[in-house]
Amino acid sequence: MLIDTHCHLDFPEFDADREAVITRAQEQGIEAMVNIGSSLKATERSLQLALQYDFIYASAGIHPHEADKFSSQDEQAFLEFLKQKKVVAVGEIGLDYFKNYSRPQNQKTLFRALLKLAKERNLPLIIHSRQAEQDTIEILKEFEVLEAVVHCFSYGADFLKECLDLGFFVSFTCNITYKKAEALRDLVRVAPLERLLLETDAPFLPPEEFRGQRNEPLYVRHLAREIARIKEISLDEVARVTTHNAKKFFRISS
Repeated sequence: MLIDTHCHLDFPEFDADREAVITRAQEQGIEAMVNIGSSLKATERSLQLALQYDFIYASAGIHPHEADKFSSQDEQAFLEFLKQKKVVAVGEIGLDYFKNYSRPQNQKTLFRALLKLAKERNLPLIIHSRQAEQDTIEILKEFEVLEAVVHCFSYGADFLKECLDLGFFVSFTCNITYKKAEALRDLVRVAPLERLLLETDAPFLPPEEFRGQRNEPLYVRHLAREIARIKEISLDEVARVTTHNAKKFFRISS
């Protein structure tokens, strides 16, 4: 049994067959899924999915791309989401200086505002960080964050060590199966299994054999198999430990 800790089943890519995708994943041993909020509207859709399916959970998040539009009214609406029982984390939140769809200063303002709310509600964090490692770490330290996962990990060994030293989890996606992803596979090799979570980031980043197609939670099995291969351990061991990690991190009993 596996858990996909980061997917976006509310996205329009799943509008035509969402129920079939969810059923397919559950029938193939995906025990639970965490649907990730990336805006207020996406958070609302994520919560609706979580309320519809016992084995789906939601996170409440506002992606850094949305930072220029963030208002005090949005902050109040976000706080209401955090009171919902099936919202198990705050994320994805963070900084993205790669695309810079929002100004860096506004991204940092949004990041701090959401970290404050997460701390008040004692919820773990799902961190998005791209080309912003130094600011990301500094702000997380500023808030004395203890429970976080850096999702879709894409930095180097030094940043990995810093995250692990702070007690964070990291998660890799199916892009570790790509032919040119040897640097990511090297990180998987050294990252302790006890600090790994599995994620698809569906509909993005499908496994190598499905490049150009839509990703979906079922394909977390390909990710688990690749991690087992890299670490030279059994698939059962990867499933057992990462599922335990996910249940502990998100405080779920599914």
